[in-house]
Amino acid sequence: MAEQQAARPLDGIRVIEVGQLLAGPFTGSILGYFGAEVIKVETPVTGDPIRKWRILKNGTSLWWYSLSRNKKCVTANLRSDEGRDLVRRLVDKADVLVENFRPGTMEKWGLGPEDFRESNPGLVYARISGYGQTGPNAGKPGFASVCEGYGGFRYVNGFPGQPPVRPNLSIGDTLAGLHSALGILMAIIHRNGGGRGRGQVIDTALFEAVYNMLEGVVPEYDGAGVIRQPSGSTLTGIVPTNTYLCKDGKYVIIGGNGDSIFKRLAVAMGRPDLAEDPRLADNAGRVEHEQELDEIIGGWTGALNSDEVLAILEEARVPCGPIYSVADMFEDEHYHARGLFEEVLVDGEALKIPAMIPRLQATPGRTDWPGPAEVGAHNAEVYGGLLGLSSDKLARLQDAGII
Repeated sequence: MAEQQAARPLDGIRVIEVGQLLAGPFTGSILGYFGAEVIKVETPVTGDPIRKWRILKNGTSLWWYSLSRNKKCVTANLRSDEGRDLVRRLVDKADVLVENFRPGTMEKWGLGPEDFRESNPGLVYARISGYGQTGPNAGKPGFASVCEGYGGFRYVNGFPGQPPVRPNLSIGDTLAGLHSALGILMAIIHRNGGGRGRGQVIDTALFEAVYNMLEGVVPEYDGAGVIRQPSGSTLTGIVPTNTYLCKDGKYVIIGGNGDSIFKRLAVAMGRPDLAEDPRLADNAGRVEHEQELDEIIGGWTGALNSDEVLAILEEARVPCGPIYSVADMFEDEHYHARGLFEEVLVDGEALKIPAMIPRLQATPGRTDWPGPAEVGAHNAEVYGGLLGLSSDKLARLQDAGII
Protein backbone atom coordinates (compact mmCIF):
# COMPACT_ATOMS: atom_id res chain seq x y z
CA MET A 1 0.00 0.00 0.00
CA ALA A 2 2.84 2.40 0.82
CA GLU A 3 4.33 1.79 -2.60
CA GLN A 4 0.97 2.42 -4.28
CA GLN A 5 0.70 5.78 -2.52
CA ALA A 6 4.27 6.87 -3.32
CA ALA A 7 4.63 10.40 -4.65
CA ARG A 8 5.09 10.85 -8.39
CA PRO A 9 6.82 13.76 -10.14
CA LEU A 10 3.66 15.08 -11.85
CA ASP A 11 1.32 14.84 -8.87
CA GLY A 12 -0.88 17.94 -8.83
CA ILE A 13 -0.64 18.58 -12.59
CA ARG A 14 -3.98 18.44 -14.43
CA VAL A 15 -4.02 17.58 -18.14
CA ILE A 16 -6.93 17.80 -20.55
CA GLU A 17 -6.43 15.44 -23.49
CA VAL A 18 -8.49 16.40 -26.54
CA GLY A 19 -7.63 14.15 -29.43
CA GLN A 20 -7.82 10.58 -30.54
CA LEU A 21 -5.91 7.58 -31.80
CA LEU A 22 -2.25 7.60 -30.93
CA ALA A 23 0.11 10.60 -30.78
CA GLY A 24 -1.92 12.80 -28.42
CA PRO A 25 -3.20 9.92 -26.28
CA PHE A 26 0.32 8.47 -25.95
CA THR A 27 1.47 11.84 -24.64
CA GLY A 28 -1.33 11.71 -22.08
CA SER A 29 -0.39 8.16 -21.12
CA ILE A 30 3.17 9.21 -20.26
CA LEU A 31 1.98 12.14 -18.16
CA GLY A 32 -0.66 10.09 -16.36
CA TYR A 33 1.78 7.28 -15.60
CA PHE A 34 3.98 9.73 -13.73
CA GLY A 35 1.21 11.24 -11.66
CA ALA A 36 -0.69 13.82 -13.70
CA GLU A 37 -4.46 13.84 -13.50
CA VAL A 38 -5.34 13.22 -17.14
CA ILE A 39 -8.92 13.92 -18.25
CA LYS A 40 -9.50 12.48 -21.70
CA VAL A 41 -12.32 14.03 -23.76
CA GLU A 42 -13.98 11.64 -26.21
CA THR A 43 -16.83 11.77 -28.69
CA PRO A 44 -20.15 10.73 -27.08
CA VAL A 45 -21.39 7.17 -27.66
CA THR A 46 -18.50 5.90 -29.84
CA GLY A 47 -15.50 7.36 -28.00
CA ASP A 48 -11.95 7.25 -29.32
CA PRO A 49 -11.77 5.02 -32.44
CA ILE A 50 -8.86 3.11 -30.92
CA ARG A 51 -11.38 1.46 -28.61
CA LYS A 52 -12.28 -0.73 -31.60
CA TRP A 53 -8.86 -1.16 -33.24
CA ARG A 54 -6.94 -4.42 -33.62
CA ILE A 55 -7.64 -7.22 -31.14
CA LEU A 56 -10.95 -6.91 -29.26
CA LYS A 57 -12.05 -8.66 -26.10
CA ASN A 58 -15.63 -8.24 -24.92
CA GLY A 59 -16.03 -5.52 -27.54
CA THR A 60 -13.08 -3.33 -26.47
CA SER A 61 -9.55 -3.18 -27.91
CA LEU A 62 -6.87 -4.67 -25.67
CA TRP A 63 -4.63 -1.83 -26.88
CA TRP A 64 -7.06 0.67 -25.35
CA TYR A 65 -6.48 -0.57 -21.81
CA SER A 66 -2.77 0.21 -22.08
CA LEU A 67 -2.99 3.49 -23.98
CA SER A 68 -5.69 4.95 -21.72
CA ARG A 69 -4.40 3.79 -18.35
CA ASN A 70 -4.79 6.18 -15.42
CA LYS A 71 -7.08 8.47 -17.45
CA LYS A 72 -10.46 9.82 -16.43
CA CYS A 73 -12.58 9.52 -19.55
CA VAL A 74 -15.38 11.99 -20.22
CA THR A 75 -17.42 12.77 -23.31
CA ALA A 76 -18.25 16.08 -25.00
CA ASN A 77 -19.69 16.84 -28.41
CA LEU A 78 -17.23 19.43 -29.71
CA ARG A 79 -19.53 20.25 -32.61
CA SER A 80 -22.02 21.75 -30.17
CA ASP A 81 -21.80 25.01 -28.24
CA GLU A 82 -22.51 23.30 -24.91
CA GLY A 83 -19.95 20.59 -25.54
CA ARG A 84 -17.26 23.14 -26.34
CA ASP A 85 -18.25 25.14 -23.27
CA LEU A 86 -17.72 22.09 -21.07
CA VAL A 87 -14.22 21.59 -22.47
CA ARG A 88 -13.46 25.30 -22.15
CA ARG A 89 -14.35 25.17 -18.46
CA LEU A 90 -12.19 22.09 -17.94
CA VAL A 91 -9.21 23.71 -19.66
CA ASP A 92 -9.55 26.80 -17.50
CA LYS A 93 -8.90 24.53 -14.50
CA ALA A 94 -5.95 22.71 -16.10
CA ASP A 95 -2.19 23.04 -16.36
CA VAL A 96 -1.86 21.36 -19.75
CA LEU A 97 -3.97 20.84 -22.86
CA VAL A 98 -2.96 18.15 -25.35
CA GLU A 99 -4.60 18.12 -28.79
CA ASN A 100 -3.79 16.40 -32.07
CA PHE A 101 -6.35 17.73 -34.53
CA ARG A 102 -5.54 19.22 -37.90
CA PRO A 103 -4.20 22.79 -37.46
CA GLY A 104 -7.00 25.33 -37.24
CA THR A 105 -9.61 22.92 -35.88
CA MET A 106 -9.32 24.02 -32.26
CA GLU A 107 -9.41 27.69 -33.32
CA LYS A 108 -12.58 27.02 -35.29
CA TRP A 109 -14.15 25.64 -32.13
CA GLY A 110 -13.03 28.62 -30.02
CA LEU A 111 -10.58 26.41 -28.13
CA GLY A 112 -7.27 27.64 -29.57
CA PRO A 113 -4.36 28.96 -27.49
CA GLU A 114 -5.47 32.59 -27.79
CA ASP A 115 -8.88 31.70 -26.36
CA PHE A 116 -7.24 30.85 -23.02
CA ARG A 117 -4.60 33.55 -22.86
CA GLU A 118 -6.60 35.67 -20.43
CA SER A 119 -8.61 33.03 -18.59
CA ASN A 120 -5.68 30.63 -18.03
CA PRO A 121 -2.35 32.38 -18.72
CA GLY A 122 -0.36 29.49 -17.18
CA LEU A 123 -1.75 26.94 -19.62
CA VAL A 124 0.79 24.79 -21.47
CA TYR A 125 -0.89 24.11 -24.80
CA ALA A 126 0.59 21.06 -26.56
CA ARG A 127 -0.28 20.63 -30.23
CA ILE A 128 0.55 17.55 -32.29
CA SER A 129 -0.01 17.37 -36.03
CA GLY A 130 1.51 15.75 -39.08
CA TYR A 131 3.40 18.77 -40.43
CA GLY A 132 3.29 21.35 -37.62
CA GLN A 133 1.22 24.47 -37.11
CA THR A 134 3.07 26.57 -39.71
CA GLY A 135 4.49 26.15 -43.21
CA PRO A 136 2.90 25.27 -46.57
CA ASN A 137 2.04 21.70 -45.52
CA ALA A 138 0.45 22.59 -42.19
CA GLY A 139 -3.10 21.93 -43.41
CA LYS A 140 -2.40 18.49 -44.84
CA PRO A 141 -3.66 15.41 -43.01
CA GLY A 142 -0.66 13.85 -41.30
CA PHE A 143 -0.83 10.13 -40.63
CA ALA A 144 2.27 8.54 -39.11
CA SER A 145 2.76 6.29 -42.13
CA VAL A 146 3.02 9.28 -44.46
CA CYS A 147 5.09 11.38 -42.07
CA GLU A 148 7.60 8.59 -41.54
CA GLY A 149 8.31 8.80 -45.26
CA TYR A 150 8.33 12.59 -45.40
CA GLY A 151 10.56 12.77 -42.33
CA GLY A 152 13.26 10.62 -43.93
CA PHE A 153 12.91 7.44 -41.90
CA ARG A 154 11.39 5.21 -44.57
CA TYR A 155 14.08 6.15 -47.10
CA VAL A 156 16.87 4.59 -45.07
CA ASN A 157 14.78 1.69 -43.73
CA GLY A 158 14.84 -1.43 -45.87
CA PHE A 159 17.03 -3.30 -48.29
CA PRO A 160 18.79 -1.81 -51.33
CA GLY A 161 16.71 -2.13 -54.49
CA GLN A 162 13.54 -3.08 -52.61
CA PRO A 163 10.53 -1.01 -51.47
CA PRO A 164 11.08 0.90 -48.21
CA VAL A 165 9.98 -1.10 -45.19
CA ARG A 166 7.49 -0.03 -42.57
CA PRO A 167 8.02 -1.43 -39.07
CA ASN A 168 4.82 -3.02 -37.78
CA LEU A 169 4.41 -0.26 -35.20
CA SER A 170 3.23 3.36 -35.29
CA ILE A 171 6.71 4.76 -34.68
CA GLY A 172 5.92 8.24 -36.00
CA ASP A 173 3.03 8.64 -33.55
CA THR A 174 4.99 7.29 -30.62
CA LEU A 175 8.01 9.48 -31.32
CA ALA A 176 5.75 12.52 -31.58
CA GLY A 177 4.17 11.62 -28.25
CA LEU A 178 7.57 11.33 -26.59
CA HIS A 179 8.71 14.67 -28.00
CA SER A 180 5.46 16.32 -26.96
CA ALA A 181 5.73 15.02 -23.40
CA LEU A 182 9.32 16.29 -23.24
CA GLY A 183 8.22 19.71 -24.48
CA ILE A 184 5.40 19.84 -21.93
CA LEU A 185 7.74 19.09 -19.05
CA MET A 186 10.24 21.74 -20.16
CA ALA A 187 7.41 24.27 -20.48
CA ILE A 188 6.16 23.46 -16.97
CA ILE A 189 9.67 23.90 -15.55
CA HIS A 190 9.96 27.26 -17.32
CA ARG A 191 6.49 28.37 -16.22
CA ASN A 192 7.21 27.53 -12.60
CA GLY A 193 10.63 29.21 -12.72
CA GLY A 194 11.78 32.05 -14.92
CA GLY A 195 8.54 32.08 -16.90
CA ARG A 196 6.74 33.75 -14.00
CA GLY A 197 3.65 31.60 -14.29
CA ARG A 198 3.18 31.96 -18.03
CA GLY A 199 2.44 28.95 -20.18
CA GLN A 200 3.34 28.51 -23.84
CA VAL A 201 2.46 26.55 -26.96
CA ILE A 202 4.27 23.29 -27.77
CA ASP A 203 4.22 22.56 -31.52
CA THR A 204 5.16 18.95 -32.29
CA ALA A 205 5.05 17.63 -35.87
CA LEU A 206 5.12 13.91 -36.55
CA PHE A 207 7.52 14.31 -39.45
CA GLU A 208 9.88 16.42 -37.32
CA ALA A 209 9.86 13.84 -34.53
CA VAL A 210 11.03 11.30 -37.11
CA TYR A 211 13.49 13.79 -38.64
CA ASN A 212 14.99 14.29 -35.18
CA MET A 213 16.15 10.66 -35.26
CA LEU A 214 18.27 11.02 -38.41
CA GLU A 215 21.56 11.46 -36.53
CA GLY A 216 24.34 12.27 -39.02
CA VAL A 217 22.25 12.13 -42.21
CA VAL A 218 21.97 15.93 -42.63
CA PRO A 219 25.62 16.96 -42.04
CA GLU A 220 26.86 14.04 -44.15
CA TYR A 221 24.80 15.29 -47.06
CA ASP A 222 25.61 18.97 -46.62
CA GLY A 223 29.29 18.46 -45.84
CA ALA A 224 30.09 15.59 -48.20
CA GLY A 225 27.15 15.27 -50.59
CA VAL A 226 26.42 11.75 -49.35
CA ILE A 227 22.80 10.55 -49.35
CA ARG A 228 22.50 7.71 -46.89
CA GLN A 229 20.85 4.71 -48.54
CA PRO A 230 18.89 1.78 -47.13
CA SER A 231 21.27 -0.84 -45.80
CA GLY A 232 19.13 -3.82 -44.83
CA SER A 233 20.13 -5.21 -41.45
CA THR A 234 23.49 -3.40 -41.37
CA LEU A 235 24.39 0.13 -40.31
CA THR A 236 26.07 2.19 -43.00
CA GLY A 237 29.73 2.91 -42.26
CA ILE A 238 29.96 0.81 -39.09
CA VAL A 239 31.29 -2.76 -39.42
CA PRO A 240 30.60 -5.42 -38.38
CA THR A 241 27.10 -4.96 -37.05
CA ASN A 242 24.50 -7.19 -38.61
CA THR A 243 21.92 -9.94 -38.21
CA TYR A 244 23.16 -13.46 -38.87
CA LEU A 245 21.32 -16.73 -39.50
CA CYS A 246 22.20 -19.70 -37.29
CA LYS A 247 21.97 -23.44 -37.83
CA ASP A 248 18.62 -23.72 -36.01
CA GLY A 249 16.98 -21.18 -38.32
CA LYS A 250 17.06 -18.38 -35.76
CA TYR A 251 18.79 -15.03 -36.22
CA VAL A 252 21.16 -13.31 -33.83
CA ILE A 253 22.42 -9.74 -33.77
CA ILE A 254 26.16 -9.20 -33.43
CA GLY A 255 27.71 -5.78 -32.84
CA GLY A 256 31.46 -6.26 -33.21
CA ASN A 257 32.26 -2.80 -34.52
CA GLY A 258 34.61 -1.52 -31.82
CA ASP A 259 38.28 -2.18 -32.55
CA SER A 260 38.95 -4.23 -29.42
CA ILE A 261 35.53 -5.88 -29.64
CA PHE A 262 36.24 -6.99 -33.20
CA LYS A 263 39.44 -8.67 -32.08
CA ARG A 264 37.55 -10.57 -29.38
CA LEU A 265 34.92 -11.56 -31.94
CA ALA A 266 37.57 -12.88 -34.31
CA VAL A 267 39.24 -14.96 -31.60
CA ALA A 268 35.86 -16.29 -30.40
CA MET A 269 35.11 -17.45 -33.96
CA GLY A 270 38.43 -19.29 -34.11
CA ARG A 271 39.89 -16.75 -36.50
CA PRO A 272 42.74 -15.03 -34.62
CA ASP A 273 44.24 -14.18 -38.02
CA LEU A 274 41.44 -11.65 -38.55
CA ALA A 275 42.27 -10.03 -35.22
CA GLU A 276 45.84 -9.45 -36.40
CA ASP A 277 44.97 -8.46 -39.99
CA PRO A 278 46.14 -4.82 -40.43
CA ARG A 279 43.40 -4.27 -43.03
CA LEU A 280 40.79 -4.79 -40.30
CA ALA A 281 42.46 -2.95 -37.45
CA ASP A 282 40.03 -0.03 -37.52
CA ASN A 283 36.48 0.66 -38.61
CA ALA A 284 37.49 2.33 -41.90
CA GLY A 285 39.32 -0.82 -42.98
CA ARG A 286 36.48 -3.08 -41.92
CA VAL A 287 34.00 -0.96 -43.88
CA GLU A 288 36.15 -1.53 -46.95
CA HIS A 289 35.93 -5.29 -46.44
CA GLU A 290 32.35 -5.44 -45.11
CA GLN A 291 31.05 -8.09 -47.49
CA GLU A 292 33.99 -10.38 -46.85
CA LEU A 293 33.60 -10.05 -43.09
CA ASP A 294 29.86 -10.65 -43.13
CA GLU A 295 30.34 -13.81 -45.17
CA ILE A 296 32.91 -15.09 -42.67
CA ILE A 297 30.74 -14.30 -39.65
CA GLY A 298 27.63 -15.69 -41.34
CA GLY A 299 29.49 -18.90 -42.17
CA TRP A 300 30.49 -19.28 -38.53
CA THR A 301 26.98 -18.65 -37.12
CA GLY A 302 25.44 -20.92 -39.76
CA ALA A 303 27.35 -23.88 -38.37
CA LEU A 304 26.08 -23.37 -34.80
CA ASN A 305 22.72 -23.09 -33.07
CA SER A 306 21.74 -19.62 -31.90
CA ASP A 307 22.13 -20.41 -28.21
CA GLU A 308 25.64 -21.71 -28.88
CA VAL A 309 26.58 -18.55 -30.77
CA LEU A 310 25.25 -16.31 -28.01
CA ALA A 311 26.98 -18.30 -25.26
CA ILE A 312 30.35 -18.09 -27.02
CA LEU A 313 30.06 -14.36 -27.72
CA GLU A 314 28.80 -13.49 -24.25
CA GLU A 315 31.77 -15.31 -22.78
CA ALA A 316 34.02 -13.23 -25.08
CA ARG A 317 32.22 -9.99 -24.10
CA VAL A 318 31.02 -9.30 -27.64
CA PRO A 319 27.67 -7.46 -27.80
CA CYS A 320 25.09 -9.88 -29.15
CA GLY A 321 21.51 -10.91 -28.68
CA PRO A 322 18.47 -12.72 -29.99
CA ILE A 323 15.53 -11.22 -31.89
CA TYR A 324 12.55 -11.43 -29.57
CA SER A 325 8.87 -11.80 -30.22
CA VAL A 326 6.48 -10.75 -27.47
CA ALA A 327 6.17 -14.42 -26.51
CA ASP A 328 9.93 -14.52 -25.93
CA MET A 329 9.68 -11.42 -23.74
CA PHE A 330 7.09 -13.11 -21.53
CA GLU A 331 9.48 -16.03 -20.96
CA ASP A 332 12.57 -13.93 -20.22
CA GLU A 333 13.54 -13.51 -16.57
CA HIS A 334 15.24 -10.15 -17.18
CA TYR A 335 11.98 -8.62 -18.42
CA HIS A 336 10.29 -9.80 -15.24
CA ALA A 337 13.17 -8.68 -13.02
CA ARG A 338 12.88 -5.19 -14.52
CA GLY A 339 9.13 -5.11 -13.87
CA LEU A 340 8.22 -4.58 -17.52
CA PHE A 341 4.80 -6.21 -17.23
CA GLU A 342 2.13 -4.60 -15.08
CA GLU A 343 -1.09 -6.43 -14.32
CA VAL A 344 -4.51 -4.82 -14.33
CA LEU A 345 -8.01 -6.24 -13.93
CA VAL A 346 -10.38 -6.00 -16.89
CA ASP A 347 -13.85 -7.47 -16.37
CA GLY A 348 -12.46 -9.37 -13.42
CA GLU A 349 -9.66 -10.96 -15.44
CA ALA A 350 -5.94 -10.20 -15.16
CA LEU A 351 -4.36 -8.49 -18.18
CA LYS A 352 -0.70 -7.62 -18.58
CA ILE A 353 0.19 -4.24 -20.08
CA PRO A 354 3.68 -2.78 -20.59
CA ALA A 355 5.30 -0.68 -17.89
CA MET A 356 6.45 2.74 -19.07
CA ILE A 357 9.89 4.22 -18.82
CA PRO A 358 12.04 6.05 -17.75
CA ARG A 359 12.53 4.45 -14.37
CA LEU A 360 12.69 7.02 -11.57
CA GLN A 361 14.23 5.76 -8.35
CA ALA A 362 12.51 8.06 -5.83
CA THR A 363 9.26 8.88 -7.67
CA PRO A 364 8.50 6.00 -10.04
CA GLY A 365 5.51 5.94 -12.33
CA ARG A 366 2.83 3.28 -12.09
CA THR A 367 -0.45 2.07 -13.53
CA ASP A 368 -3.35 2.67 -11.15
CA TRP A 369 -6.14 1.45 -13.44
CA PRO A 370 -6.64 0.43 -17.08
CA GLY A 371 -8.53 2.57 -19.55
CA PRO A 372 -12.25 2.31 -18.72
CA ALA A 373 -14.29 0.18 -21.13
CA GLU A 374 -17.36 2.38 -20.69
CA VAL A 375 -17.44 5.55 -22.81
CA GLY A 376 -17.92 8.55 -20.51
CA ALA A 377 -17.08 6.51 -17.42
CA HIS A 378 -15.95 9.57 -15.47
CA ASN A 379 -18.58 12.09 -16.60
CA ALA A 380 -20.23 12.27 -13.20
CA GLU A 381 -16.94 12.49 -11.29
CA VAL A 382 -15.36 15.16 -13.49
CA TYR A 383 -18.34 17.25 -14.53
CA GLY A 384 -20.07 16.88 -11.18
CA GLY A 385 -17.01 17.17 -8.95
CA LEU A 386 -14.76 19.52 -10.90
CA LEU A 387 -17.34 21.70 -12.63
CA GLY A 388 -20.13 21.33 -10.07
CA LEU A 389 -22.84 20.20 -12.50
CA SER A 390 -25.92 18.64 -10.91
CA SER A 391 -27.15 15.16 -11.73
CA ASP A 392 -30.18 16.73 -13.43
CA LYS A 393 -27.91 18.86 -15.62
CA LEU A 394 -25.78 15.84 -16.50
CA ALA A 395 -28.89 13.84 -17.42
CA ARG A 396 -30.11 16.67 -19.67
CA LEU A 397 -26.73 16.93 -21.39
CA GLN A 398 -26.70 13.19 -21.98
CA ASP A 399 -30.25 13.18 -23.35
CA ALA A 400 -29.26 16.01 -25.73
CA GLY A 401 -26.21 14.12 -26.99
CA ILE A 402 -23.81 16.71 -25.55
CA ILE A 403 -22.13 14.08 -23.37
